[in-house]
Amino acid sequence: MAESYDIALVRVDNRLVHGQILESWVPFIHAKCIMVVNDSSAGDFFCETVIRMAVPSEIEVNICSIEDFAANFAFTVGDGKKTIVLFASIADAYRAYLAGFQFNKLNIGNIHHEEYAVCCAPSVFLCDDEISDIVSMLETKGVEIELKRVPREKAVDIKDALKEYCDIKNQVR
Repeated sequence: MAESYDIALVRVDNRLVHGQILESWVPFIHAKCIMVVNDSSAGDFFCETVIRMAVPSEIEVNICSIEDFAANFAFTVGDGKKTIVLFASIADAYRAYLAGFQFNKLNIGNIHHEEYAVCCAPSVFLCDDEISDIVSMLETKGVEIELKRVPREKAVDIKDALKEYCDIKNQVR
């Protein structure tokens, strides 16, 4: 693919494209493209249609599987089309990272699990597997991870949000 994309935001939000993205993040970043990276959405014509209908026509929308995304898109920093990359889960973001989509910062906006291990913020409830992936990204990959729903909200560092939980887990071992 000849066109390059300037990745302005890498975000995990299980809602994918919704009001906070369109009304807050797109104008704040001046995004010209939204990449929805989700295996089930990429294979679902109805889901793709709904996403495309929700996004204003002046914003490019790409919906692709994790594997296709990591293999087929050219990314730059500071050059190219300002882009928001959306993942539905921590696991998807981590898979993309391991498949070659290298990012330095990850924004977590919304994740809910009925059987969560820790509530990190009003909209972020993480299970043990997600926490394990986060710790791996932090410790072995050096990714900065923040909790932040909208651009003007004060970011919470995931290390601070998980400190008590990780301290308890380490004591149990």
